[in-house]
Amino acid sequence: MRLTIVGSGDAFGSGGRFNTCFWLETAKATLLVDCGASSLVALKARGLDHGKVDGIVLSHLHGDHFGALPFLLIEAQLVMRRERPLTIAGPPGSRARIEAAIEVLFPGALTNRWRFPFEIVEIEPGRPAQILGHAVTTAEVAHQSGAPSTALRISDGKKLFAYSGDTAWTDALMSVADGADLFIVECFGYAGVLKGHLSWEILKPKLPSLRARRIMLTHMNPSMLAKVEEARAAGLAIAEDGMVVEI
Repeated sequence: MRLTIVGSGDAFGSGGRFNTCFWLETAKATLLVDCGASSLVALKARGLDHGKVDGIVLSHLHGDHFGALPFLLIEAQLVMRRERPLTIAGPPGSRARIEAAIEVLFPGALTNRWRFPFEIVEIEPGRPAQILGHAVTTAEVAHQSGAPSTALRISDGKKLFAYSGDTAWTDALMSVADGADLFIVECFGYAGVLKGHLSWEILKPKLPSLRARRIMLTHMNPSMLAKVEEARAAGLAIAEDGMVVEI
């Protein structure tokens, strides 16, 4: 697996970072994991052609994690004239929310004849799924998004990528991280109890229970961005836009 961090920012672009979007290349397919509102711009800034993407896996349905999808789909249809199929997988409720977003932003687009088939698959938390040859499992986490918010485990049979999505602390993260070659976990703030998010103060004492080979922090607000050296000193990696990681 090869990971390119297209965007590692929070919802508000703190630190000038793009919204969450991970480009994951495996021997079986090229996947996007989340596709936040600024992701189409971020992909182009990195020279990454979304026409090569086979599937998109969404952790949850907030705009900073799926908001670029309507723009990506419309560009694929009208500009790139894509013909290859595209699979979009997300939590229950994904189909209605994605279709509603397309209709709000591009009225009538859903009634057009699409040049390429795209399938929206809804993954029930806790129920294993197969997405383009990858074993995908999700766990519901503690984050309000109008539908289940999930953490993800994606395996190509050789390597395992795990991602917390957005969440406050929940013991579900221990099983999500367990045995992962890379676990990316949100750490929105530096201190305090944050509704629906983790702080370094909460996460740090939990690190021994997260049995992944490598742990990387993402989705940080200014208070955490100012303290990233503390996380590095604790042995964690820090996500940066444009970073490439061999898993």
